[in-house]
Amino acid sequence: MDEDRHEAAPAPETVRGFAALTTGIYVLTVREGDVRHGMSASWVTPVSADPPRIAVAVDPRHLSHGVIERTQRFALNVVGEKGRHLEDYFHTGPAGANNLKGVATEDSPAGLPFLPGAMVSIECRVESRHVAGDHTLFVVSLGHVTWRGSDRCLTSQDLDYVYVGQVVKRPG
Repeated sequence: MDEDRHEAAPAPETVRGFAALTTGIYVLTVREGDVRHGMSASWVTPVSADPPRIAVAVDPRHLSHGVIERTQRFALNVVGEKGRHLEDYFHTGPAGANNLKGVATEDSPAGLPFLPGAMVSIECRVESRHVAGDHTLFVVSLGHVTWRGSDRCLTSQDLDYVYVGQVVKRPG
């Protein structure tokens, strides 16, 4: 879920439709020079098994988008129930260029910020990009993976809000 937007609320039926979709909860982290930034993400999906590829949708207005465009790399951290604090932090926490100062990080082999509080962290390299409405869809190959043990993946159904281009309260 990218940063909150200040625009008109989507139609109630749109919110209900998006709220019915089950998506994982992730924190996408980037590094460019001294800038280390993270953002909550939920629009992530596998798109190929051979070779392994996933797609991640990122709002072009988000700071991470520009870093991804320039570096062609990011880390994807899979948030489990034990790491719920990560979603809470990135959903409501600081949006500045170095917002990772508030959470524990470790460098991946490629120097990307991995979150030890996540159940899995994955290095991602951009293979292609596609404009998809108001987001950019980055199709990425997977690099180094760090698995930190068993946990249940946090999903959009575990949250009181839903991302529909902006964060809104989940319909009752």
